Amino acid sequence: WEGREFKVRTIDLQQVQNQTHHKTDGLSSSTVVLRRGQAFTNSIFVLYSDTHSSLLSAGPVSVEVPVSRLGQPSLTQWSAVLERRLPNPTGPRALSVSLSSPASASIGVYTLQLRVEARLNVKTHSLGQITLLCNPWCQTDSVFLQSEDLRTEYVRSDIGLLFKGSPGNMVSRPWSFDQFEKGILDICMKLLQLSPQHQADMRTDLQNRSNPVYIGRVISAMVNSNDDKGVLMGNWSGDYSGGINPSQWSGSADILKKWAEAQFRPVKYGQCWVFAAVMCTVMRALGIPTRVITNFNSAHDTDGNMVIEEYYNEMGKKLSMSKDSIWNFHVWVESWMKRPDLGQGYDGWQVLDATPQEKSAGMFRCGPAAVKAIYQKKVEAQYDVPFIFAEVNADVRTIIIKDKKVLSTSIDKKRVGALISTKRPGSMLMQDITSEYKTEKAFGFPFLINTGIEVSLQLLKAPVVGENISFNVIITNNMAAPKLLKKHVNAQNKEYNRNPTGTFWEAHDDVKIAPNESKSPAVEDYMVNLAVVIEDVESQERVLASEEFNIRSPALSIQNEFSVVINTPQVATVTFTNLFNVAVSGELTVSGSGLLEEKAQMTITIQPRETMKRPVNFTPKMAGAKMLSASLVLTNPPTVLHGFKTINVQAPA
Repeated sequence: WEGREFKVRTIDLQQVQNQTHHKTDGLSSSTVVLRRGQAFTNSIFVLYSDTHSSLLSAGPVSVEVPVSRLGQPSLTQWSAVLERRLPNPTGPRALSVSLSSPASASIGVYTLQLRVEARLNVKTHSLGQITLLCNPWCQTDSVFLQSEDLRTEYVRSDIGLLFKGSPGNMVSRPWSFDQFEKGILDICMKLLQLSPQHQADMRTDLQNRSNPVYIGRVISAMVNSNDDKGVLMGNWSGDYSGGINPSQWSGSADILKKWAEAQFRPVKYGQCWVFAAVMCTVMRALGIPTRVITNFNSAHDTDGNMVIEEYYNEMGKKLSMSKDSIWNFHVWVESWMKRPDLGQGYDGWQVLDATPQEKSAGMFRCGPAAVKAIYQKKVEAQYDVPFIFAEVNADVRTIIIKDKKVLSTSIDKKRVGALISTKRPGSMLMQDITSEYKTEKAFGFPFLINTGIEVSLQLLKAPVVGENISFNVIITNNMAAPKLLKKHVNAQNKEYNRNPTGTFWEAHDDVKIAPNESKSPAVEDYMVNLAVVIEDVESQERVLASEEFNIRSPALSIQNEFSVVINTPQVATVTFTNLFNVAVSGELTVSGSGLLEEKAQMTITIQPRETMKRPVNFTPKMAGAKMLSASLVLTNPPTVLHGFKTINVQAPA
């Protein structure tokens, strides 16, 4: 063969077979998508045979892989094996090369080149690009997850539920993670490339990308825009002009595409559940098992003393005197990975939080913190364990003051981290994981003072927009003498992440209570942050009970009739009954990754007590559990309503 021309005719990277074999089918990319720690095969059609050849992956860090004629693929280093030569005396020869990457390979986009050394010359042929992802199916990968059901849920599933509200009135919101949508994987790769770490030192960044702990830290910083070209800008002001109200988002693709189309300028706006849901999309796309977590009554401890101070005046109005706050709920993600950097016993779920709250080593990011380290209060374990420990475990000190004098203080050890939840694998229900973070749990308890008066607040039913709120104030006199009391009830509007603003309703009455009697005077109104102070007229002592809760929006309902088969047209119906006393109008949007090519959008007006029914046509393109989700953005009253339906798409029989 010496001296004769060597020509590569065609190259076949066998995308469909390789992606099915690598469990990356459905991920859309301009490259072939593969998982590390696994071999893939490509065929090269050549006119003449070669003497030496090697496959080379190029980039700032290049790996040269000699092609050996015999042998098994290696699991610890890159290797290439010539599988067979198909003899064809007349036409071109086919060389089939099996290339394998180690389970510790760096994830990212690789360029494949074939270099051929003949006696007189060296030729290089470009074979195309591959995107290499983590591999939770491979036992030696640091993100390996034992159970196929959990890999399906935490890597392959693109539908989710986010929990919001309060522990007593939880709201579940559908979210479409959209990792299979066109171009999304390439955008997720862009997050790694645009990170400050990559911009500062490409070589070191690429080498570190073998480690999911490092990847999680980079992505946690890149999902918010605070100190880099990150995806989302946070906004908790209530004024979302110039952007989109965080409650209107229902999936990650819109956000990631908007970011890429705007030349990587931040998308406006996000709040905690949006940051977490987008981070979940990126991590699942990269092959790292991830789930979204909600912590109800989440403490933001600014001074690091593990205590949240709350101040009230003697009439039950909450005062903004402390920088600490309790968010009604806060949302983060957990990703599954090994933690060799922490020693034994900390592998498994790790908290990562992309919401910009505090800096971690100079950047707005948080984690990965091993859930087991939080449970054990191992505050020296990397990363950010003390901050997350306080979010789920801080004590709440309630202080009643009048004219700068402290009238009473009490400590509640139960309220913070009252419930920690995630979506249950394989269903659209809530899974309570509080016990993975905390040794004990309980909801609030009545406050006692030495006057022997006990007070607590109790909601009679879950509050809904447009309906009155009913609650009881339960007062118990544990003493042998009758008491004359004053009751002060105060209600304030509240954003989920900070202290309440002005009072919008208050009531003051006298209450006479006999020895050992309990009373519950009836009260009704719309509330958000409710506090009652009971004052003992004789001793002037006061006791307080407070309750924070959300008012639910009415839900949209989605129905479809028949069993759903791939590539077969279907109809679903969206239904909504207007419970308000006025006509409402707004924009209805229905979307479903793998079900609808484009979102269905329509403007609607509904009269009071009228029921709207709107048909939506769709043709499913992917088998498996999918979700149709609908949102109705009303202009007056300004409310966003949501509904969803999970649809199990069957492959044709």
